[in-house]
Amino acid sequence: MKPVIAVAPLFDNSKDSYWMLPGYFEVVAACGGIPIMLQMSDAGDAREILGKCNGILLTGGQDVDPALYGEERIPECGETCKPLDEFDKILVDYAIEEDFPLLGVCRGAQFLNVHLGGTLYQDLMTQHAEGHNHVMPKPYDAEWHTVKLSEGSDLREIFGTDEPGVNSRHHQGIKDLSPQLECEAVSDDGIVEAIRLPGKRYIRAVQWHPEHSWKKDARQKGLVQSFISACMAGK
Repeated sequence: MKPVIAVAPLFDNSKDSYWMLPGYFEVVAACGGIPIMLQMSDAGDAREILGKCNGILLTGGQDVDPALYGEERIPECGETCKPLDEFDKILVDYAIEEDFPLLGVCRGAQFLNVHLGGTLYQDLMTQHAEGHNHVMPKPYDAEWHTVKLSEGSDLREIFGTDEPGVNSRHHQGIKDLSPQLECEAVSDDGIVEAIRLPGKRYIRAVQWHPEHSWKKDARQKGLVQSFISACMAGK
């Protein structure tokens, strides 16, 4: 039996509609999972659906509302989506309470950090000007910068190196890391790029986008495969 992966939806505020990038589904399927996109529902319905699944993929999307980490919005902060913030909270809470595998991507990493007490740079070019541009041009499947993997992290085994190249498609980033989380990777200009929640089977998130680069970079597929393997182990 293949594990069923609950994929958090992307949401279009202007059209009031759900949508999905096929790369998320494709890489989950290629790694042996069955992806299904969730609808944004209340906690009761979400928990019932999640009880029939084996893991959560927390996708990218709009900026996390700065109010969630106690800051006023700056002009450079992008569009936010309150319903998505509220739904992602339900998903993260479920993963923590049930020790349920979760992999976060981009916004997924940012939201996990904020929900557990961390903060964000609302705009890296404004608030971390000494760094480089983290919004690469298309296509998004190339390496844009390197990350240094933390000593002792199993990401080193997954990637086969302690300093892999990754893609980059984000204008926000982790500023203050949640005291509950461990850093697993830092970019070459000092931005936290991978995090995990210790004491859980598999709650991890990365700032880069494996769903864009897995076809060209087998190491990115290996990252998603580690998540799917954790989901299978819990079946």
